[in-house]
Amino acid sequence: MGLSTHVLDTMHGTPAAGMTVALYEINGESVTLLRQVVLNQDGRNPEGLLLAGDAFQRGCYRLVFDVAGYFASRGVALPQPNFLGKVQIDFGIAEPAQHYHVPLLVSPWSYSTYRGS
Repeated sequence: MGLSTHVLDTMHGTPAAGMTVALYEINGESVTLLRQVVLNQDGRNPEGLLLAGDAFQRGCYRLVFDVAGYFASRGVALPQPNFLGKVQIDFGIAEPAQHYHVPLLVSPWSYSTYRGS
């Protein structure tokens, strides 16, 4: 099926438009960048799925969300160093026949995620 993400800015109550997100594949100690995207006005990848088709394989992956860069671009005064710089979520895909959705709810001070649908 595929992998998607959606980011909501809980500080402003809006999608995190403009946030940079990187997707990596983890294979033991090796970490490989698969792609990097900038989220659209809805807080989603403008191209749709992050992984799909033959690229959507069983394995371990990492999403890295540039939280500090996003909030700085919104003009939020952040302490140095930032409390949250980049949020890294490691997760596994066990059933490639299913859809995996990894949403992020984030502010400069907190975040939460879950496996969505």
